[in-house]
Amino acid sequence: MALALRFFTCIVLTVCIVASVDAEISCGTVASSLAPCANYLSNGGEVPPPCCAGVTKLNGMAQTTPDRQQACKCLQSAAKSVAGLNPSLAAGLPGKCGVTIPYPISMSTNCDTVK
Repeated sequence: MALALRFFTCIVLTVCIVASVDAEISCGTVASSLAPCANYLSNGGEVPPPCCAGVTKLNGMAQTTPDRQQACKCLQSAAKSVAGLNPSLAAGLPGKCGVTIPYPISMSTNCDTVK
């Protein structure tokens, strides 16, 4: 019994260590952070302050390559759910919020190559 418990504990610790090197940004976090941007991304106009707060928050969270790749994939996934999304407004959103990101916001961006 003690050997089985040690083995189980070892497996759990290994899974935790492996999981800790993966991206920490979830698509739920991306979607909730950018929810205030939906109207702007479809209709233009003035960027709402809560939208820029979300963009800034996500940029601050995405500090590693896996985080940036995950954020990119989540952005592309979220973009599919925004009715009437204007791709040029999406591409320009970081700049409108005073944020610089190391890859273009585009459905054609290969997120696996984001560094």
